Amino acid sequence: MTSETEPFTVEFEDDEVRAWYLTETGAEAVVDESYTPTTYLHGPPDALAAVRDDLATDPKVADTRLVEKYTTLRDTKRELATEPMLSVSLDRMEEVRTLARELIYRYEGPVGQYEKSVSARLAESGDRSTAPQDRGQHDRELQFAPGTLRLFDVDLAPGFRYCLDRGESPASSAPGRPLRRFHIAVDERALVDGDVSSLRVGSGTAADGSIEYERLDGQPAAVLRALSDRLDRVDPDVLVLSHAELVPLLCETAADEGVADFQLGRLPGWTRIAGENAYASYGQIGHSPARYRVPGRAIVDESNSFLWHQSGLPGLLYMVEASGRPLQEAAWGSIGTLLTSRQIRLARARDVPAPWNKWEPEAFKDVRTLHAADRGGFTFSPEVGLHENVHEIDFASLYPRIICERNVSPDTVNCACCGPDGDRQPLDAVPGFDSHVCQDPGFLPDVLSDLLIDRADIKRQLAEDDLEACERRRLRGRSGAIKWVLVSCFGYQGYRNAKFGRIECHEAINAYAREIALSAKQRLETGGWRIVHGIVDSLWVTPAVDDPEPLADVIADVSDDVGIPLEHDGTYEWVCFVPLRDSAGGDETRKTGGRTVSDAAGVERRPSTAPGALTRYFGKRASGEYKFRGIELRQRSTPAFVADCQREYVDVLDAESDPTAVCDRLRRHVSALERGAVDPADLVTTKRVSKSLEAYTQATHTVAALERHETVGVPRQPGQSVEYVVVDDGARRTSERVRLGLELGGELETGSGPDYDVEYYTTLLIRAAESVVSPLGWDRGRIRGYLAESEPVSLSAFGA
Repeated sequence: MTSETEPFTVEFEDDEVRAWYLTETGAEAVVDESYTPTTYLHGPPDALAAVRDDLATDPKVADTRLVEKYTTLRDTKRELATEPMLSVSLDRMEEVRTLARELIYRYEGPVGQYEKSVSARLAESGDRSTAPQDRGQHDRELQFAPGTLRLFDVDLAPGFRYCLDRGESPASSAPGRPLRRFHIAVDERALVDGDVSSLRVGSGTAADGSIEYERLDGQPAAVLRALSDRLDRVDPDVLVLSHAELVPLLCETAADEGVADFQLGRLPGWTRIAGENAYASYGQIGHSPARYRVPGRAIVDESNSFLWHQSGLPGLLYMVEASGRPLQEAAWGSIGTLLTSRQIRLARARDVPAPWNKWEPEAFKDVRTLHAADRGGFTFSPEVGLHENVHEIDFASLYPRIICERNVSPDTVNCACCGPDGDRQPLDAVPGFDSHVCQDPGFLPDVLSDLLIDRADIKRQLAEDDLEACERRRLRGRSGAIKWVLVSCFGYQGYRNAKFGRIECHEAINAYAREIALSAKQRLETGGWRIVHGIVDSLWVTPAVDDPEPLADVIADVSDDVGIPLEHDGTYEWVCFVPLRDSAGGDETRKTGGRTVSDAAGVERRPSTAPGALTRYFGKRASGEYKFRGIELRQRSTPAFVADCQREYVDVLDAESDPTAVCDRLRRHVSALERGAVDPADLVTTKRVSKSLEAYTQATHTVAALERHETVGVPRQPGQSVEYVVVDDGARRTSERVRLGLELGGELETGSGPDYDVEYYTTLLIRAAESVVSPLGWDRGRIRGYLAESEPVSLSAFGA
């Protein structure tokens, strides 16, 4: 067995902990009988004494003792001492949150609230072993003002908590062999129907970039026996499931079919560890499906793992190492969750436990300071139109590097030991308003520095030509995982529930970024370059004079000046910046970048002054590849047919430099729609459901899809997606306006003609074409007018 300092996965059954350790041939379980999860309580000495006395008779509690901890990262600064906390150890993992809620209800909630919450819970469970004994009087005697008590290390994931408490790092690899994985997939219709007669399975290792799949078809019992044989032969460490609901479905079907020896884990049985739920994140509603566990194997649920889709197993394994979360918990964790886990792990090394709820308020600011500080990042509005000879340059990981280079951290911004009220000079003054940064090394740079170093090393390795394909895939996966954590680290400082976030850090990072952008702009313009667009950490520049300074020299000067590498990301033959929707001039064309664009009559007109959308552009790199941002083909809801057509419009614009040629190609696609020559499967729209069906007040396509989901018995929850084809947008019954993607196998029965609403999809095509030609001054009205004309179609409409 490998070293017992690296458990691969950890399981909790009542008061027993079973930690699995990978071996050269498989895995072995070790039962840890002495482990007790611990939470911490901070408050005045009399409050801690009262709580400790009261918990002495609580059957959930194994032990209490006073310890010394820091309450915040700022307390770790010079000459600030630790404070006493009450350490509370419990017999069972699931009792940690229960106890935390009881403590708040009992000591800070309204009189009797604790009694009501306990009584309700006992009524559900029927368990009277923890019933309070005449505690109503204690509620009145021991209540404290809200905020008196603060709890720490409450809401940690079980496996993550175990590794933290034991001082261990979860294993991300097996000794002497790569991790073995096994994939099981089923289509959604079969999953809802409980049908396991057809499964798609495949096996491989963590290093495999692609898996060869096979289908297991037949009677359920035969399929399950075949699946069991393959699991025994492969003995995987990781189960990659298309849906987590496969766990109960396969195991329960095996029991019903009499396949007695069937098991997904290394031991018999399975456990549901969390139910499905909806959540809100950055203004969007997400859906988290139920989660399950099987003994001795980590489960990756493809329907509930952002990192799996972005970086694959190599990226997940990297985040196991970086965050300290076991593989299964890392797989379902969001980017913010993984970043927080890394922060919690490093904060504990500084003797700072994780607060249950963020409580440190924003510092008071007068109106003038708020105006100076709360301005966000700096952007250069795009010059709408087509530009030639454009170079894209960007700062490498700008915001994370600002954090590290400028020492921005919750414990360093406006520290008490530096500045006007301290005894030392600060490291730096935040530009633009009255804030400073401490000299002492900060916490956030410690969190991010290793990630920045690793990603830079990976990028250097990927630049080499002699890498094998599997190694290149592994490095790309790891780089992708790091990228998303680095992307989120800045915004997370302003997130209201970030455990170690602080709005003053968010403001300071923005202030430094604005200063850096302005410094780069000044140097570029001095060197003879003009900025045509800039956002966040990227700039698009084109020569402003006939003989500008070499761009490489200007980039090197900017990098040296600001202390953050400015890199040349690519050269474009041309770039089109798209105006805001409905803002393009109807009769205007553009003459930009040396290329003249005119209407069919050859008339050149006044350039458009319409405002540009910050994230809507497309262009052709010098390598011949296109780059698209923000336009329809990059949008998740756009049907495949519309996205493919928009790519063709860009090809035509590149070849012809004429908006009328694009409209001719559009006419051809509209004709295909009208003839019924488009496969309805290519017209499927995907939309995320933001609320329950009953909560919608407008008869949208999403509502129509939800109604059909109810009809076919495949309900959708908030945060999940619906897929549909619009078949009759004017139907009186809402549900008749669409057909679901899972219904496409049958007859759509829309009457004579195409099995979709031609007018609706024609409108989508016109919008897609408008995004391509609007930088040249053509709007939707002009496109429709051109299509209505009876002039012959040019040869460019038929393409290759």
